[in-house]
Amino acid sequence: MIPFKNRFHGHSSLGYVYKNGQAVRNHFMTIKIISNSHRQESRIAVVVSKKTLKSAVRRNLIRRRIYEYMRTKLPTLKGVYDIAIIVTSSEFIDLTHTEISDQIDQLLKQTRIQKNS
Repeated sequence: MIPFKNRFHGHSSLGYVYKNGQAVRNHFMTIKIISNSHRQESRIAVVVSKKTLKSAVRRNLIRRRIYEYMRTKLPTLKGVYDIAIIVTSSEFIDLTHTEISDQIDQLLKQTRIQKNS
């Protein structure tokens, strides 16, 4: 799980990312990203709607997998960002860890917020 300082608190800040963030998409998810100069640490939110997956157990499983992968990616970000990852496909539950990491890496590469490594 990601640290408390890297989580969103309250709906208004997440709403700001939804409204003003740059979006990149693929078949399984959408990532919305916006720079945040008012903070020292990047924040991440993972949203899996009940419309996408009815089972809370499966929604939480997806959320935990993405949070754990993003925890390892936080040090590679160029600056301080607010990131919302919205899972849009119920097929996401069937992906393996390497497929999930490939999908997220592909979208992060499109946003150009990672340091070159």
